[in-house]
Order: sequence, then C-alpha cells, then structure tokens
Amino acid sequence: MPFCSQCGNQVGGGDAYCPGCGARQPGGSAPHVPGTDPLSQLPPRTASILCYVPGVGWIVSIVVLASEKFRGDRDVRFHAFQGLYLFVAWLLDGWVLRPMFSMIPHVPIHGVVEVVLLGMSVFMMVKASHNETYSLPLFGELAHRSVLEH
Repeated sequence: MPFCSQCGNQVGGGDAYCPGCGARQPGGSAPHVPGTDPLSQLPPRTASILCYVPGVGWIVSIVVLASEKFRGDRDVRFHAFQGLYLFVAWLLDGWVLRPMFSMIPHVPIHGVVEVVLLGMSVFMMVKASHNETYSLPLFGELAHRSVLEH
C-alpha cells in the first residue's frame, strides 16, 4: 500500500488526496473522461448570468467557483464572487433589517432594501448578458479582491 508524499500516512492506490493531511497524491487521480464535467457545456456568459438569480444564484456561484472549467476565467469568477456578496446582502436584509424594523410601523426600510437588491440583481444579469464586468458599489471591490486572492 502506498504512503502519502507529504505526511507519510497510508493512502489507497487510487486516492487523489491523503485522508490524513489532504495533500494531493501523485498519480492518484483517476483519468479524466471527456464529457463527464457537468459544466463542460455551460457557456461562461450563462454561468455569469446565473450567479445573480435571486434565491439560487449563490448555489451557482459556489459551483462555478469550485469548477475546474472556470478556474482561470477571471470574469466569470468575478461574477460568482459578486453574486455571493449580493446574496449575503439579501441574508442581512432578511435576518437583520426585517426583524429590526418590523416593530416600527410605517418605516419601509426592509422593503426599500429588498427592491434595491432585486434591482441590483436584475441590473447585473443584464450586464453579465452583455459580457460586462460592472462593479457594484462595495460588492464589486470585494469581488475584485477575492478574484485576485484566489
């Protein structure tokens, strides 16, 4: 039985990663079969648009960021990160603003923020459909930093 090239733990012959330290093992990965990548037919533009769909865009963003196909595509990764940050804003609106301002009558802060976030999502879907990497205030800067770090 082979041993890990990093920590010396035993690994299976076909293991791509060590179960102990997580290091990639030389020759451990199975050969890539063409057509098995679920994102192989997904165009970059479509992936970018789907990252902004309210409610499910965060799932697409995570899949895009984890995919091998888009690992080198900075524009698609930018849209994925920006879509995730926009989703965090939706969460903050629903979990923080709604409970805080629900006790105060006639203060539609939550509704205004929700409309603004929906408008940003639609606006970014349009921008992504035109292959533009428009930076939203705050979210865009965070997305650019995230793309550069990874």
